[in-house]
Amino acid sequence: MNKTDNRELVTKIFYTSLKAVDPYESIKGYVDKIHSAYVNDVFNRLLVAGFGKAACPMMRALEDTVGDLITDGTVITKYGHSESQNSKVSGRDVRQYALTNSKIKTIEAGHPVPDKNGVKATDEIIKLLRSADETTLVVCLISGGGSALLVSPYEGITLNEKQEVTQLLLKAGANISELNTVRKHISKVKGGRLAETAYPAKIISLILSDVIGDRFDIIASGPTSPDTTTYADALKVLEKYGLIDKAPKIVIEVLRKGAKGLVPETPKKGDKIFNNVENIIVGSNRIAIDAAKNKAEEFGFHTEIISSELTGEAKSVGKCLAEEVRTRGSADVQKNKNALCLISGGETTVTVKGAGLGGRNMELALAFAMEIEGKEGITLLSAGTDGTDGPTDAAGAIVNGKTVKKAKAAGLDPVEYLANNDSYNFFRKIDGLFITGPTATNVMDIQIVVIE
Repeated sequence: MNKTDNRELVTKIFYTSLKAVDPYESIKGYVDKIHSAYVNDVFNRLLVAGFGKAACPMMRALEDTVGDLITDGTVITKYGHSESQNSKVSGRDVRQYALTNSKIKTIEAGHPVPDKNGVKATDEIIKLLRSADETTLVVCLISGGGSALLVSPYEGITLNEKQEVTQLLLKAGANISELNTVRKHISKVKGGRLAETAYPAKIISLILSDVIGDRFDIIASGPTSPDTTTYADALKVLEKYGLIDKAPKIVIEVLRKGAKGLVPETPKKGDKIFNNVENIIVGSNRIAIDAAKNKAEEFGFHTEIISSELTGEAKSVGKCLAEEVRTRGSADVQKNKNALCLISGGETTVTVKGAGLGGRNMELALAFAMEIEGKEGITLLSAGTDGTDGPTDAAGAIVNGKTVKKAKAAGLDPVEYLANNDSYNFFRKIDGLFITGPTATNVMDIQIVVIE
């Protein structure tokens, strides 16, 4: 391995992982399937409904290939994600996705907390899919962020009340599965209800997974998948985090009515509405970290994947990851006669107790940096593949054994910043932020550790 800056190395490895889950190329791989389904089953309409941070490049892949077949469509994406702003991600030229001559309307909306634009855009998708019949093929383009962007509160529940529940769960540290269990049961479109809206049309959902295990019922709250959870499960999530008395009363009322059978459950496995629905994973965290492993090996590292299902409290995971590095780092380097690269992926959580600014990747990186203080030859990059970590402009952070020393020399107390959930400002002050801009993809988070 040639001697080079390890910050540059982990950055190159990270961008290689993103390229492997480029949504444009991922969708192109399934275009023949869509074309064959349309022609062979003699459909006369092709509708497109998309929602998520990668909705626009996914949409553009369809337009560039089977655009002549498309009748109408609407996609919803996060603010600032309607065009590709970072050509490093895919290796392609920067593309403008929201084209004026497109048959598909693009609407930007709020994430991770839903807003009025999301409601308006979702109403358009509902109206579009209600027009579908047996002669209609519906292509759903689903990616991370879809749960917040595809939003249509259940009867009697306001957007503000749904926003409040989302915020309470996020601050409490609920994981994506728990969050979506609640979301599905206070929504008109989640938990299979979007498939119910489009029935009896044929649905092909092409899905970029941002959840552990790539479960259809969890990704974007499973709008075209049978729901495996119940109203009772949603109540248990709120009880677990002590939110029964804090959540809006109408939300608790709807969930309790559902648990008693007074409100219709979300569609389950075996329901006829899923007979003509096909859900397909086109990109995942595992694909991304496999590509990262291959790139690290090209650089001469002995490389191992620790896990593609990393979960738990971010700062605890950071400490555990540092312990893993301390335990095996130097021994493995000597054993394999090569520098070592350890790669993991998944999605941690943060229980917010302070008033600072940050995200799970930066919090993980700060906890890791504190554990390896003074250790030479160790570098970690932890970042969100969507280019966003928490409510910030950073994807994550890069740290090494000198990070904490540098911070202390600048008068910063890492313990204080971690306790205040203020990892963003900690790294901002010592030039440790990793900023990519919107990447146009989203397959959870990736951690890359190199050990000389």
